[in-house]
Amino acid sequence: MAKTKKINVKPLEDRVLLKPTEVATQTASGIFLPESATEKPMTATIVAVGPGKMTDEGKRGELSVKKGDVVLYGKYAGTEVDIDGVEHLIVRESELLGVVEG
Repeated sequence: MAKTKKINVKPLEDRVLLKPTEVATQTASGIFLPESATEKPMTATIVAVGPGKMTDEGKRGELSVKKGDVVLYGKYAGTEVDIDGVEHLIVRESELLGVVEG
């Protein structure tokens, strides 16, 4: 039996790899919601960050977010990718709307 190799993605430049927050499929009272009734999440946890964009001076600009941060992103931001059967999103740092604190 062949082992499946785990995919490791390292974003380039100022891109970040996000894992969207899971959508609740059941209400507090126990009613199951169909997928069409649930909204796409707009929060995610950062899984990996790129090294930063190269500046005109030849240095890397630091990103203001880091692995593990929970962030807000725009509804149509980034590109959806499937990594080991799990949906992820790759976005530029500039597409992030903010960091969730607390």
